[in-house]
Amino acid sequence: MMTSTRARWPEWLLRANAATVYAFLYLPIALLVLYSFSGSRFSSVWGGFSVEWYGRLVQNDKLLAALGNSVALATTSSFFATIVGTAAALGISRLPRRSRGAMEALFYLPILVPDIVLAIALLAFFVLVLHLELGLTTMILAHVVFNLCYVTAIVTTRLRGFDQRLLEAARDLGASPWKAFWRVKFPLIWPGVLGGALLAYAMSLDEFVISFFVTGPGSSTLPIEIYSMVKRGVTPEINALATLMLAGSVLLASLSVLLQRRK
Repeated sequence: MMTSTRARWPEWLLRANAATVYAFLYLPIALLVLYSFSGSRFSSVWGGFSVEWYGRLVQNDKLLAALGNSVALATTSSFFATIVGTAAALGISRLPRRSRGAMEALFYLPILVPDIVLAIALLAFFVLVLHLELGLTTMILAHVVFNLCYVTAIVTTRLRGFDQRLLEAARDLGASPWKAFWRVKFPLIWPGVLGGALLAYAMSLDEFVISFFVTGPGSSTLPIEIYSMVKRGVTPEINALATLMLAGSVLLASLSVLLQRRK
């Protein structure tokens, strides 16, 4: 009996450690969501259940304008990132194995580089090389740059399980390269393409550091607007807005994961 109890000690410690880690990660988020429904005007004081702050969000013109910029930015950047990233993944999949690994590493590099380094590099490139005026256009270009890396990584993973003999069979049956791609290859990889697009959309909605560096007058997004509001103090209205952004991000990320698992 004593031996059995001692043998279970490592298992209990591992479970306690896991519970502590999960609590440290998700308890602050749970508190933020909870206090977004508080009726008090103070963000850390519970004043009874209320949806007042969600109603005030609809009446805030600055937040609505920032939301419009975020949606336009995410939609446009994810669209172009999906096209370019999918084309890059298709090209990488046709390379020899050694060259393929080197090209994949180059696409993964912007993901590993700290956001602030990439933001400074993009700012310098837009201003010093392209001589562009900072605004929504530079933000779209910047978001396409880092989003296409995620799309390429996801589509490349999907293409690893593709049997090239299917395309060869289609060609033998008289299909053109373009028709063979749309009738054979794309129906098999589209979950990865759409999953990458959804992930790119979610990443674009939440991105702050790069957006902050390359933004201009009149192109403020929701994360930037939240940052300017937080400097004056955290209010329940910010909690409500953060809760809505969290729900949207979780939904998009969940759909992306489900699509990537689709056989």
